Amino acid sequence: MKRNYGFGKPVALPFAAAYDCLIKALQDEGFGIVMEINVSDTLKNKINHDMPPYRIIGACKPPFAKKSIEADPSIGLLLPCNIVLREDAGGQVHAGFMDTKNILALAQNAEIDGIADEIYIKLERVMASLP
Repeated sequence: MKRNYGFGKPVALPFAAAYDCLIKALQDEGFGIVMEINVSDTLKNKINHDMPPYRIIGACKPPFAKKSIEADPSIGLLLPCNIVLREDAGGQVHAGFMDTKNILALAQNAEIDGIADEIYIKLERVMASLP
């Protein structure tokens, strides 16, 4: 998967194992998990809609968040880095990562562009670590 706003790949693990592997890989790169939305549970609870597992994970690397906010106090509108872990109808698990270079380019700030490049490299390493 490559889009203007993200990149990703299929994961050769069941959903629960892929989730554990993803969280560990993020932590190994120094990211903390600041929020998580279990979309499939939310839709089931709110509108009685069944769907395969789908989670949005908000990851943050505090030193980069601090530098970004100092460079542009409104940048929080584009934070944290979102990762989607989902299972399709056929049972294949997919991991998708926010393309920080393209998304944070919206700020039109050279300092943030540099931070976005560093984060992108880290997220690529996280993706590469997934089987």
